[in-house]
Amino acid sequence: MKGAKLRLIILGPPGSGKGTQASILARKYGLLYLATGDIFREEIKRKTDLGKQVEAYMARGELVPDELVMEVIRKKLESGSDGSKIGFILDGFPRTERQAEELDKLLNEINLKLSAVLLIDVPDEEVVKRLSGRRICEKCGAVYHVEYNPPKIEGICDICGGKLVQREDDKPEVVRRRLQVYHEQTDPVISFYEKSNLLYRVDGLGEVEEVHRKIEALLKIICDD
Repeated sequence: MKGAKLRLIILGPPGSGKGTQASILARKYGLLYLATGDIFREEIKRKTDLGKQVEAYMARGELVPDELVMEVIRKKLESGSDGSKIGFILDGFPRTERQAEELDKLLNEINLKLSAVLLIDVPDEEVVKRLSGRRICEKCGAVYHVEYNPPKIEGICDICGGKLVQREDDKPEVVRRRLQVYHEQTDPVISFYEKSNLLYRVDGLGEVEEVHRKIEALLKIICDD
């Protein structure tokens, strides 16, 4: 498989591991990696006007308005890192049916065609367990989990000794709200791509390497087609 042939969307609920899988695929095949969550968090960190608008939505577990998201995607696809030449992977976008329709129009405008839409399936209760147990170091950004990857000393980073904190959007009540929003607004996106015969489901339970092997098996079939 050549990266230039791959133009992918990877979907899944928060905590499904889609970001990890998208990063692996981007590195392996030299794809332009577009993760709206990462882009928005960087804007928040830099305290830009966009970041301030986005922060309020994310803290409540709500989706960022379509207009803001599409502005980011268009700029990235039309930037010097040309997705038409090297291929791309969109991480967790589109999240609404309207975004899917707008993305379809944008890709037609710039003469690009999607290879596939990968949906990583993870049960809601597993998502709550994964995210509510996550802790992040305030100083170096290292990520831990109270059950799956606990620090040697509770609340303290193994690497730099910084304080471990829970992100506001990782609190159980916010995670459940995020899942509610996900199902209400993203389930129609799944149907949208199913109708286009572009959707492929991946079981998201298991270790990172196991899930990646499932994705690779699907991509082989897709590219052979």
